[in-house]
Formats: sequence, structure tokens, C-alpha cells
Amino acid sequence: IILFGCNNRDENKIAIVIHGGAGIILKENISKSKEDSIINKLDEAISKGWELLKEGKSSEIAVIETIKILENSPLFNAGKGSVFNSEGKVENDASIMRGNDLNAGASSGTSNVKNPITLAANIMNHSEHLFLSGKGAENFAKNRNLEIVDNEYFHTKFRYNQLLNKKGEDKYGTVGCVAIDGNGNIVAGTSTGGMTNKKWGRIGDSPIIGAGTYANNSTCGISSTGSGEYFIRTVAAYQVSSLLENHNYDLKKAMYRVVHEKIGGIGGDGGMIGIDKNSNISIEFNTQGMYRAYVNKYGEKEIFLYEK
Repeated sequence: IILFGCNNRDENKIAIVIHGGAGIILKENISKSKEDSIINKLDEAISKGWELLKEGKSSEIAVIETIKILENSPLFNAGKGSVFNSEGKVENDASIMRGNDLNAGASSGTSNVKNPITLAANIMNHSEHLFLSGKGAENFAKNRNLEIVDNEYFHTKFRYNQLLNKKGEDKYGTVGCVAIDGNGNIVAGTSTGGMTNKKWGRIGDSPIIGAGTYANNSTCGISSTGSGEYFIRTVAAYQVSSLLENHNYDLKKAMYRVVHEKIGGIGGDGGMIGIDKNSNISIEFNTQGMYRAYVNKYGEKEIFLYEK
């Protein structure tokens, strides 16, 4: 635990939590240098988001800037580190949702937008539509003067070797963030490159509001990662919110039920992060590890990679 100068258990309203994917994450399979790199990047991202919240910035800004750090790193399956599809190309998906007005933005199948989370946010704030895909989403990004790159920007040797070996284990490298600011506004965002070797324009849960991402100030904010088809089928992120709103569950109990009983019950795996309206953080996963970090309402920071 790292304390941000807190000498007591004073409670803040602000809190933030991130994930960098869930799956077969075993200590014996990760070198010490890579482990250190992942921990350092998670630390950089969570610390940036926390500092923005401490400065009085909105949870929306905190979520966008935090996810951008993860998207700009080759360590995660989002942005720079995205996996290749079956045609040897990178296609990104992302979404973001605000809890105060239930507004949201999402994009899928983009191949030249450097930071997909910024595209999702621009769709939320500057488009009459909620969900854009492919060339249309890319043209919108250009019209908004977002940073455009060649698809080769996303190409890394590590991900290309995964494609050649037809290994699909990194479908769980999705990144996400949930934050609550001093005004009690909750925002959730998720960004991913999808599944290694994905075919036919496959879209997972990450850009789908209610499956991969959901936020509502009266309940909670959620970001998911895992076998997306199962999160879509269970409307996973919204279902957590519904359990809080309609069945008097607390966040931890609701997330446990959705991840282990609903998703796990039909053969899906993965995890989710969440923050409720009282700034309580919860993390649940049914896999062998999940990259995750948080700073809670007491200013305590923790970073984990493996099962506790």
C-alpha cells in the first residue's frame, strides 16, 4: 500500500480504479523485467488519474487521460499494444459513459485513430449518434482533428508472433477505468484491440454500453474485460447496476454474482472493476489473474497482477 500523504482515514469522495485485462496471468510465465514494466505503467496511469481528480478535474477527464496512458503502451491489448486480426491488421474498439446524464460514446473497427478512448469521448460530446464504426468513425475522428496514425503504428513484434502462432489468450488485454470525482459524478471507459486472429469484423463487449461499460450516478460505474461474447449475452455491466438499483445488492455482492454466477455459469471468463455512488471500489474476476490498480477514497493505492 502506498499512501498519498494521508496520516489518517479521512474519506474523500474521489476514487479511481483501472484494469489492464484478465486471463491466464501467472507469475511463472512473466519475466521480472516485464512484471516491473507492467506495474510501473499501471502505477503511472492510476497516479495520473488520481492527481487529476485531486486537482478538481472531472471524472471524465481523469478516465480519458488514464486510459490514454494505457493505450500508448505496448504492454496492453489496446491502442499501441493491440492484437492483430485474421488479416494481419489492428482494429480497435472503445466506449465511455457518464453517470450524471447517462450520455455515452462508442466506436468499433477503427484502424488509424491513435487513442480510441478520445474518439469515444468525442462521439459522446460532439455527435448526435452514440456508436460509430469503421470508416465512418475514422472520418468523424478526422473531422474532430484527433490524432490519426498509419495502422503500422499499432504493429508490434510480440503481437505479430501471437498471430503467427494463432494464440488467442490475449483476448483479455482490454484496458478500462472507472472514476468518481468530487461532485459525485461517475464515469467508466473501456478500450481494446479485441481478440487475436478475430474474423469477419468481430466486435466484443468493450464498445457496447451495458455490456463492457456502464455508469449511473445513482448506482455505480463498471468496466469489463474477458470473453466478450459472454459479457454481451449477460448484459454484464448494466446487470451489476440493476442489482444495486432494484435488488438492494452492494457493489461487491453484485459484481460477484455477475462475474462468477452469471458469466461463469454459461462458460465465460474475465472480470470487471467498479465504483459505487459512495466511492467504494470493487474488483472481481474468475480467471487466474487480472492487471489492476486503484486509489480508494482513503487515498490508498494498490497494484496487483495475479490472484491474491
